[in-house]
Formats: sequence, C-alpha cells, structure tokens
Amino acid sequence: MIKKLILQNWALVLILIAFAVLVKINVFLDNKTRNRMYNLIVSVFLLSIIVFVEFYLEELGVMSDLRVVLMAIRYSATPLVIAMTLYTMSKKERWQVFIPAMLITVVHFISIFNGIVFSLEDDGTLHRGPLGYLPYIAVGFYCLFLVYTLFKQGNKQAAEIIPTVYLCFVFASGLILPFILGKDYSRIFCTNIAIALFVYYDFSILQMTKKDTLTGLLNRQAYDSAIKDEQKEISALVSIDMNGLKEINDKQGHGAGDEALKTLALCFTHASKPKQLIYRVGGDEFMIICWKSPENEILRLIERIEKNVGKTPYHCAIGYSYSADGKKTIDEMETEADKEMYAQKDLFYAAPGRTRYRG
Repeated sequence: MIKKLILQNWALVLILIAFAVLVKINVFLDNKTRNRMYNLIVSVFLLSIIVFVEFYLEELGVMSDLRVVLMAIRYSATPLVIAMTLYTMSKKERWQVFIPAMLITVVHFISIFNGIVFSLEDDGTLHRGPLGYLPYIAVGFYCLFLVYTLFKQGNKQAAEIIPTVYLCFVFASGLILPFILGKDYSRIFCTNIAIALFVYYDFSILQMTKKDTLTGLLNRQAYDSAIKDEQKEISALVSIDMNGLKEINDKQGHGAGDEALKTLALCFTHASKPKQLIYRVGGDEFMIICWKSPENEILRLIERIEKNVGKTPYHCAIGYSYSADGKKTIDEMETEADKEMYAQKDLFYAAPGRTRYRG
C-alpha cells in the first residue's frame, strides 16, 4: 500500500515541495500570505491521501462504510481547497468565502446517512441522490468566482490574463473530464490542481517584479521596458502628479500619505480600459500608456479619472500628449504631457487659499 501511495503521488509530492520552497524564499510575500499558502499546500497533499485510500479500499472491496465517509471528505475538500485558493491569492477576500463550502460540507456528511447526494450499493457501486451533482456545481461556482476575482484584481495585461485563463482551463477540465474519463480522473485531480497552482504562482512571482508594492500598479521598470519595446504602438501618454502629498506626509504621517496614494491608484485603475496601463514612476508621479487609442478616448479616460478623484479628499494634476500619426518620440510625448500637467498644477496652487507646501 505504501509503495503504491508513493508511486501514485510522487509527482504531486515533488511539485508541492518545489511550491513550498518558492513560497519560503519569496521576498514579496508577507507572513500571513505565506502561511495561507503553506496551508493550501498541506490541504492538497492531505486530499491526495484521502483520494488514494478511498480508491484503494474500493479495489479491495472492503470497508464500504469508511469509503462513504472518505467520499464525503473528498467531495467536501475540493470546494474547500478552491475556497482556500481564493482566500490565499485574492487581495481582499475574507474568511466568509468559506461559508458556502462549509454548508456544502454539512450536506455531504448528512448524505452519509440519507444518501441525498451519494450512497454506495451493496456491490460498491456509486449511486447519486437527488443532489448528486452538488459537488460539481459547488466546484463550478467557486471556480467562476476565483477566475472573476483574479481578473478583477489584475492590471488587464496579457501576461496576467493568460495564467488566469490557464487556471480556469484546469479547473474547468476538473469538472468536465470526470464525465468523459470516469471516476479514475479523481486519481490525478490533486496533481492537476497542484500543477495549476504552481504554474499560476510562478507567473505571479514574475509579475510581482513589475509591480509597485504599495499601490499594485506597474512600476518604473515596467514603464521603461514598455516605452522601449513598444514605442510605435503607443498613441498617447497621460502624466499625473498628486498635489499636496508632502504636506500630508509631514502633517499626518507617511501612513496617511501611503493611504492617499493607494486611493488614487484605485481611482486610476477603475477609470482605465484594457489598452490603458497605469504605472507609478515616482513617489507621487504616475504615467498611463495608451495603445492604439483615438484622442477622444484619451479625453474620456481623463474625465473618468477626474470624476473618481473628485470623490476623494485628494487632488491631482493631469496632462497628456497624443501622437495622431505616431511620429512623436517618447521623449517628446513625455515632455509635452509633463508640461501640461505642471501647468495644471500651477493653476491648482494659484487658487486662493492654496500654497505649495515645502516642509
């Protein structure tokens, strides 16, 4: 039994060990996220053991009562693992994300006694009850919510969308393939999940090197790379500078200043479209690169930003440069956008009662 367990799950063990090592050495993760990932890794491993024991008992044709319990655990563990994935990888999810999975777990364990979801015949054959497809519906619900959340919190880049689509494909295959390949697919389900999480995590680490740790926006390095490699595709640059950050830092503390920058980053993100990527290029300086966009779309972007920022206690100066024929250089566009932005900043401080705070 032990030999068979090792042979069947050795690839999974290797993947999970590599996953744990990367989590350990990753300098971008805080302790809370790191611990959640460790819990996720352990959960996938324990689920793999439960799956093995269940199928091993089936092969022996013994202990049907224990098999029913293991089935309840397996059916319950899958949505719980995906909920844990959501809880770990999402920036905002709270423990309430586990509530549907816990309710489903209760139903599965009730089914041990009344067969409402599943039961085993005397010959060991699986029989589905009135709620026989509940495990698949539950997993489908969590998968959709996970993918939606990852899309929503991303920067709308292909480099982030592709791994999310990959993760979606793996989870979707976990819902479809059991009906095509039969129950034997369950034997490799945990390995598939581990591979999917490992690959997505690897992509995420690569993206972290391009992100500003405070705001979640793309950083200066990503900006320099974009304007170097894709100059011909850039139709506009939007330059944004926050007004009054130094005063906030000096009078209210840097925590208040950080909160201001994060709030503005959300304002910009909610205003942007897929071809409009936002970068934090300095302390309170931001740049938006717009690809293949007409000028009226750039103006609408600025209007949306001003509307969003207007709902906050903060203020920004905004300027832009548009290249209708694509012949302006990046340096020319940066100079033009900054010139307009600083002119707007001067108008802001020229208003009665406002002064530039020097500290």
